[in-house]
Amino acid sequence: MTLAIASEVAPLKTDADGVVRVGQTRVTLDTVVAVFQQGATAEEISDRYPSLNLADIYATIAFYLNHQQEVESYLQQRQQQAQEVRQMNQAGEV
Repeated sequence: MTLAIASEVAPLKTDADGVVRVGQTRVTLDTVVAVFQQGATAEEISDRYPSLNLADIYATIAFYLNHQQEVESYLQQRQQQAQEVRQMNQAGEV
């Protein structure tokens, strides 16, 4: 018997607001990457975010490691957008 090896699609979806979410959950790519960068294992991430399944966490981490530059660029854009929203809120524009 031979093992059929197939590529897995990353369990990431972009919502209507342009936010990348993991699997069928509301947990963002930002969140998973941040806790992974803080040293959390996939199992620890699963403990913190029980709506995520372990396979999706591993696949998300693999996607991040394989596409680090693109993900870091996305995360920077998200941080910039959040900063702009905070500034507008503080100015009373929203």
